[in-house]
Amino acid sequence: MTNILLIDTATPYCSVALSHNGVVIGVQQTNETNAHARVITVFIDEVLKANNLKPADLSAVAVSMGPGSYTGLRIGVSAAKGLCYALDLPLIAISTLQAMAWGMAETAKQQINLSGNITYCPLIDARRMEVYTAWFNAQIHQTGEVQAVVIDDESLQQWPEGSVIFAGDGMAKAKSVLEQLPNATFIDDFTPSAVYMATLAQRKFEDHDFENLAYCEPFYLKEFKAAAPNVKGLR
Repeated sequence: MTNILLIDTATPYCSVALSHNGVVIGVQQTNETNAHARVITVFIDEVLKANNLKPADLSAVAVSMGPGSYTGLRIGVSAAKGLCYALDLPLIAISTLQAMAWGMAETAKQQINLSGNITYCPLIDARRMEVYTAWFNAQIHQTGEVQAVVIDDESLQQWPEGSVIFAGDGMAKAKSVLEQLPNATFIDDFTPSAVYMATLAQRKFEDHDFENLAYCEPFYLKEFKAAAPNVKGLR
């Protein structure tokens, strides 16, 4: 019996889910942006209590490792590592983009008539006109490197051929450019969620694919740059 706690704080949305043998049995999430630090421990407590479980009943903790929000990733990974240290549990790292692609595929099955060569391109909002993205095939295997792409007319040549499905919080600023692609499809109401990590986390648990707690760090993709403080006396 495998109970895995799933944590996703990589995007503006915060979610915590619980899976039993790879099947989601509980979830707590909010669409309120940037509420991660305030709600994450509450969500963990609520999702366990709703299923009559204690932290000691967990088999592992899985966390979305990025790319994504610098602050969000730090909050999620810190919470996950803290639980694993305290409870002596293995830590499972999940690619944020791969989990999104998994969720996109599940959503597309219900909304889109799928056929032919399909590529899923999750988009995470980055600075200015950039998005974090990677390509995934119909089996949700990554087929290209994770990259930060500047969305402009020149970037149209970078996307794969065939049917391309886009979703994510980076789509708002990218759609007007990407809709020029001849076979682009957009999932407008897609929200990242820890729910989409369940199958990926179960596979890694069964393969004993765990992280080193001492050295595990989020995948930021780009170096964090703090803005200059705009408070009198701090310059």
